[in-house]
Formats: sequence, structure tokens, C-alpha cells
Amino acid sequence: MKMIVGLGNIGTQYDETRHNTGFMVVDQFAQVHHAAFTKHQMEAAIATVVINGEKVLLVKPSTYMNESGRAVRPLMDYYKIALEDLIVVYDDMDLPVGKIRFRKKGAAGGHNGIKSLIAHLKTQTFDRLKVGTDHPQKTTVVNYVLSKFTPAQKPLFEESVTQSLNGLEDWVNGMSIADLMNKYN
Repeated sequence: MKMIVGLGNIGTQYDETRHNTGFMVVDQFAQVHHAAFTKHQMEAAIATVVINGEKVLLVKPSTYMNESGRAVRPLMDYYKIALEDLIVVYDDMDLPVGKIRFRKKGAAGGHNGIKSLIAHLKTQTFDRLKVGTDHPQKTTVVNYVLSKFTPAQKPLFEESVTQSLNGLEDWVNGMSIADLMNKYN
């Protein structure tokens, strides 16, 4: 079994904001596979899909971004998910809108959701898919990440979601992070 975690914040006021990029990608992945987040378990919304015989747990923590690890670690323990069978999808201001980047490990880079995961997983080594949101130009970081993509950014963001879905399919089907990095980064 594999687990794809999308990071974001719960509540309609956060719908379609840059900080909910992980939720948006995982929602699209579920939609493509005709799955719905109908189950709530261990502080997370959950959907399950089967891809080429591989069961995949789709997870959206309901703990808010800064406490994401509080939901993910217990789910991994309950379903006996190994670290190599986990991938986390989240927003990255260091990438331009429209770009994605797979990574195997790294520090939190100021991202509080990743910081929480590192603390709860007790390692910086887990697969990640960063989706570019760009840097704020004329506003604070908090206001920027909690705002929606501009009309000019939306087509670029949609392209990055398509790339993300393709990359996640490849990951589920066994492509290594090194190969994913070569293909998509």
C-alpha cells in the first residue's frame, strides 16, 4: 500500500489558495480515479484508489497545515505504511508557478507543514512533490500563500497539476524518485 498526502488547510476560506496546493493536487488525483474523500480517520480525510493492483491511500490532514504530521504518522502506523511508500505534495514558493520538483529528502525550508512531518516522522528523508507557487511581490508571505492564484497564474498552475498527476501515477507504478527527478524537474 502507498500513501499520497496533500498538504493544506481545512475550511472554505482556504479553498483554492496557494497554501492548499497539496489538497488541490490530491483532489484532482482522486477525481481522475473516481474516488471521494468520504472517510475521516485519525484527523484526516481519506480516499482509497487501486492503480494497477496497488492500493493507494489519499490523505488530506484536517489538522491545519502546521500540525500535518499529527495526522500522517498515526495513519502510517495504522496502515503499516513504510517511509518509502509515502509521498507528500505541497506548495513551494521557491519554484515559479507551473513548475514541479520531486525530492527524496531535505529540510523544511520554512514550510511549517513539512516541519511538522519531519518532527513526527523523525526524519527528513521521505518523498516529496513540490508544486510552484512563486514568491510574493507586494505582500507578506502569509497573505500571499493564503490568497488565490491570479488569472494569469491559473493556466500555469493547471499545467503543474497535470504534471503532478502524471508524476504521481509514475510514482505509484514504481518509478524511483531519481527517475522522477530526471523526468519532471
